[in-house]
Amino acid sequence: MADGVVGALIGKLGAALTNKAVSYGVSQLSKEASELTGLVGEICKAKEELESINAYLHDSEKFKETNETTGIFVSKIRHLAFRIEDVVDEFTYKLEDDKHCRRAFSTEVRKRIRLVSIWSRLSLELRSINNELEDAIRRRNRYAMPGMMERNVGGYDCHVRYTNQTTCFAREEDLVGIEDNVEKLTHWLVGDLDEKRNRIVTVWGMGGAGKTTLVHQVYKAVKEDFDSAAWVTVSKSCKVADLLANIAREFGISGDARNMELIRLVEVICSYLKGKRYLLVLDDVWEKDSWINIMDVFPTNCMSRFVLTSRKYEVASLATSNCTIKLEPLEENLSWKLFCNVAFRDDVGKRCPLELQDLPAKFLQKCEGLPLAIACIGRLLSCKPPTYAAWKNMYEELQLQSTKNVIPGVDMILKVSLEDLPYELKNCFLHCAMFPEDYQIKRRRLIRHWITAGFIKEKENKTLEQVAEGYLNELVNRSLLQVVKTNEFGRVKCCRMHDVVRSIALDKAEKECFCKIYDGSGTSCIGITRRLSIQRTADIAMLSQSGATHIRAIHAFMSYIDIDLLRPILSSSSLLSTLDLQGTTINMLPDEVFSLFNLRFLGLRHTGVEIIPEAVGRLQNLEVLDAFGTALLSLPQAVTQLKKLRFLYANARLAEGNLARVGGVEVPRGMMNLTELRALQSVKASLETLHDVAALTELRTFTITDVTSEHSLSLCNAITNMSHLVSLSIVASNENEVLQLEELQLPETLSKLELIGQLEKKRMLQILSSWSHLHNLTRLSLLFSRLDDEDSFSSLAVLHGLCFLELGNAYDGKKLHFSALSFPALQKLGIWGAPQLSRVEIEEGGLKKLVKLWFLDCPELKHLPHGIEYLTSLEDLYVYDTAQELIQKLRQEANDCDELHVKISHIRRVSVKSTKDNTWERIRWQRCRHSQR
Repeated sequence: MADGVVGALIGKLGAALTNKAVSYGVSQLSKEASELTGLVGEICKAKEELESINAYLHDSEKFKETNETTGIFVSKIRHLAFRIEDVVDEFTYKLEDDKHCRRAFSTEVRKRIRLVSIWSRLSLELRSINNELEDAIRRRNRYAMPGMMERNVGGYDCHVRYTNQTTCFAREEDLVGIEDNVEKLTHWLVGDLDEKRNRIVTVWGMGGAGKTTLVHQVYKAVKEDFDSAAWVTVSKSCKVADLLANIAREFGISGDARNMELIRLVEVICSYLKGKRYLLVLDDVWEKDSWINIMDVFPTNCMSRFVLTSRKYEVASLATSNCTIKLEPLEENLSWKLFCNVAFRDDVGKRCPLELQDLPAKFLQKCEGLPLAIACIGRLLSCKPPTYAAWKNMYEELQLQSTKNVIPGVDMILKVSLEDLPYELKNCFLHCAMFPEDYQIKRRRLIRHWITAGFIKEKENKTLEQVAEGYLNELVNRSLLQVVKTNEFGRVKCCRMHDVVRSIALDKAEKECFCKIYDGSGTSCIGITRRLSIQRTADIAMLSQSGATHIRAIHAFMSYIDIDLLRPILSSSSLLSTLDLQGTTINMLPDEVFSLFNLRFLGLRHTGVEIIPEAVGRLQNLEVLDAFGTALLSLPQAVTQLKKLRFLYANARLAEGNLARVGGVEVPRGMMNLTELRALQSVKASLETLHDVAALTELRTFTITDVTSEHSLSLCNAITNMSHLVSLSIVASNENEVLQLEELQLPETLSKLELIGQLEKKRMLQILSSWSHLHNLTRLSLLFSRLDDEDSFSSLAVLHGLCFLELGNAYDGKKLHFSALSFPALQKLGIWGAPQLSRVEIEEGGLKKLVKLWFLDCPELKHLPHGIEYLTSLEDLYVYDTAQELIQKLRQEANDCDELHVKISHIRRVSVKSTKDNTWERIRWQRCRHSQR
């Protein structure tokens, strides 16, 4: 993926050339300025050459492994790009360092002489690299054979097409876990054949998930029900004329379709299909345009069915309403069944011998539910004697191959997905492979890594964060990342990489020096790799001895790490831009960290760090300082010098009985200097702090704690200036403190609001009704608010977009009423700490999208909500520490006449808990009922 490396480098070269310090330096009349001008000229030359070559790299990437000349050239370009990056990073580092030092040492002659020497050395080095770049291009042109690219592309597509077609050869007994999808797909295709209309059905999922196998099984069964049927595998590089020619051939249309003019070919196909019932399968469609460009060819006045398989969601979205199937990895029991069917295909019972029982589990662990991988390994084993020695030998051989991250028979199919990525996405994708196996990757953390690594560029009036989230969604939609959790409004919350995909991505990443995983096995040599993922601490000292001058990022993924063993690596990695130590047990940072002038991301989340020293002010390029979940009480004055800081997270230890979920830290005067801040969480309120943060107009996330009544006016004024705010948390100093927020003007951009503390009763209706303009508000938490009647609660109904509502120690009334059409988007509702609540009513049509409902610590609640039967979308009901009468009713065995259980029979999971008698139970009958679904 050299085009990803070069693409990112081009952006870095452009940034270096527009650096204000460059303009200042070349404007000086000195020997230093002359040398600097020469270096800038070499940077311009490198940038222009790389821009020309990047398009070639993108086209050649897909077949560099099948053509040795191309492979050598791509490898050479990548190596030269790394060397250029080293020069440019050192240049930027020295230039910025010099700019900051000039203020104090403007007359220091020796420093001027040293800089002349540095600019001269870097200029000569870059000139040498540019010469090598030109030589590489000439050598490539000298030995490249005419038409080589076209032949390689065709061969590549042919190989992939052949691989896809072999998956259709599955035997009946090898088709596992597809019964429901076969039934669904069959119904969509032949359920109403007399209806004269088109229908498009799509099946999508990651490579190897069984899309082709599923569709082929149904195709064989139903094609005789049609007057004409055709199956066409779509190549990545297909042209409209070639695709239509293949369609004509597969439909059996007579004539030489390949030699027809396009307009004649369209007429022939349309004429042939007119009046017929026909079925067309387009297998492995890569782009929406492949369908859009030919869709008008097919007649519409007859019954037609189209099936598209793809790895991409954008293709799947072409389907007729509700006619889409997404294939997920197999569950454990189905994986075992498929494995046995293939591995023991000659055994009548398809059973695994007892002496082999422990080995299949190890094989299946590598496949992680991917049918293609299971079938490939099963076929390999079916050719071996069913003895422990033979299978163990096969497993050890596979282990050896897996250290190279290759699973036989699977890699080619999945590599196609990787090579299809635009260069902007390639670095983002390979970065995900640095996380450990099965690691749940948080969206926010991943996006910040990408941004600070330089992978994301602003485009089309979008922020860096918006562009990065778009890339994340694209990787999900291409089936290269799996969504683990989404939030209430559908955004990816965390994701993971399938082990088989990760294995191939790691192989690519290590070959191309993108990153190296250190897990204590194999060689400890870092080489010229750019990123290091430390997943085991044993012998970490060996890493420092192998040289780390090229390292740009260090990520640690273990709880214990000896920070002293990292010192040599840090001291030699002067151009390090990312240091993420999240979750480690370190309690202090070594001095070497504060010499990393190029550092952009410092991750200390959930560590034991207690103090950040004043030396942090030396990290002038820092963009992310994440010390959330640490033991910090305050931030140093020097933090205010970090003018490039975009995200600042920190929190203090919570005192017992504190209202806040996180404690605020004390921040120094001068926070108004941090005008680039997008997130500030969590700070302790003071009049001085509120005066300073009022200048932070770019904030998207803001958490303020320990708020008192004397802060109210300053707080309201500060928030009024934050016109881009998306998430806001305000926490009172104690339970009795009243938040006087009647002057608070919340921005329309607000999506998440958390208020922890009392609201003034006399002004409560005024405060709540003033939120009617918050159309983007999706999440609201009111804790300790003291809403005391239905009128105050009903004023929240103006928030039609709410997806999540939490009332914690916030409602003192006896009755809650949800009218028809109230809270139409609400998915989660939590009510806890309501001491007088005894009745909840839900009118039909209210809360129609509610999925989760919980009542906690509501001692007077003796009945479930009246109208709960109307909540047809409800899946989870939690009843914790309500009246014992209600808990006992729910625990009673269900019967056909039980009105209570009939009302909640549609709810998948019902849980009850009583702290009084220390019991918790998920209702047994409901769990059993769900298991039969």
